[in-house]
Amino acid sequence: MKILIVGNGGREHALAWTLRKDFRVKKIYIAPGNGGTVFLRDIVQNIPISVNDIKGLVAFARQEHVDYVVVGPEFPLENGIVNAFRASNISIIGPTKEAAKLETSKAFAKSVMTAAKIPTACYKTFTNGFKAKDYVRSIKEFPIVIKASGIAAGKGVVIAYSLEDTEKALKEMFEEKIFGNAGNEVIIEEFMRGEEASVFALTDGIHYKLLSVAQDHKRIGEQDMGKNTGGMGAYAPTSIVNTNVLEQTKKSIIEPLLEEMTRRGTPFTGILYIGLMIENQIPKVVEFNARLGDPETQVVLPLLETSLNSIFESMITSQIEGTNVLLSNNSAATVVLASSGYPDQYEIGHNIVSLNDASIWERYSEIKNDVLVFHSGTKVERNRLLTSGGRVLSVTGISESLKKSLSLVYNKIKDVSFTNVYFRKDIGYRELGRTGIKEGIKE
Repeated sequence: MKILIVGNGGREHALAWTLRKDFRVKKIYIAPGNGGTVFLRDIVQNIPISVNDIKGLVAFARQEHVDYVVVGPEFPLENGIVNAFRASNISIIGPTKEAAKLETSKAFAKSVMTAAKIPTACYKTFTNGFKAKDYVRSIKEFPIVIKASGIAAGKGVVIAYSLEDTEKALKEMFEEKIFGNAGNEVIIEEFMRGEEASVFALTDGIHYKLLSVAQDHKRIGEQDMGKNTGGMGAYAPTSIVNTNVLEQTKKSIIEPLLEEMTRRGTPFTGILYIGLMIENQIPKVVEFNARLGDPETQVVLPLLETSLNSIFESMITSQIEGTNVLLSNNSAATVVLASSGYPDQYEIGHNIVSLNDASIWERYSEIKNDVLVFHSGTKVERNRLLTSGGRVLSVTGISESLKKSLSLVYNKIKDVSFTNVYFRKDIGYRELGRTGIKEGIKE
């Protein structure tokens, strides 16, 4: 079998690593890939085609006779990559442009949730900054949440603790256009208290299977302070989503959503991310994504015991209902190593030391109490591994407990170095607190 993965992050690296474990997979192409996927040399090959070059991707897939395509990031979905591949009779994992609006338009997602009676925060939608400011001046209770409706790389959300904060956020979105066209429409919603979790449903549009439930750490600073990022770390599973919460998530969120999308004539197929806020064991939806999360992918896929290739095949053939998805009882944790300055301005082009030895990748055939290094912002240039983005590496540990997984991760991080590296030292702190460990693993 031949598979094409679209993307260049840690998520795509983890997808390639997972798919290559199936002996039936003979070739994996990654467009464009990164410095880490270069080292998966046996059956994996980077292809220099942009994620936004949909015509080029279709032509390449047709030329190489790929069996199916997996889309990692959100922008190709927004641009209709699934529609284009289906029009060319090439199988692809992901939702159509119309169904992907669950992620690409928060206003659309809210309207779907309202129609399907899915629990979420009360909200109002605005396309006019003056009307939005008039509305917030009538609000008596803070904090509130301001969201750019469009895609903003996980950074388009502001928690406003005062009227001054709110008006500043609205000015930045409507007037200063800090999120570009993504901020042309803005959601103002109530602040939901509780704890967040990430649920991933693999669906053929009607039936679905779940991966391990994860918790992401979106803020740049420890104890979840500072600006939003694409994610600074994650772990799975999380005890905040117990059997009761998971059953509510299925019955009151996932199933009504799939039914409503089908009713509208835009069934959602592919990977559905449900961002939950949980308070008193009651889950509500924070947001939907139309693909796997990053860095959550780097913890949920290592815990998957069933062949991911087989699952994807069952999604394509609408047979996922009969697929048995087995999940490991282990725990996985990942910590993102970022360039200092991220998510604002940062330098690139720094040498990454201790990872230039390709032999490190040869240990990836089996995982047992081991450590994996997935690449995001890296490139290979003149036989050197260099930083090329804000989030550079995700170091993942797998063991029988979260504490041991984190210990593996932070010990490995001591062996990895690049100029101005930054990482959080408290990943998993909430879960560690629940299990009686008062603080996270330190460097």
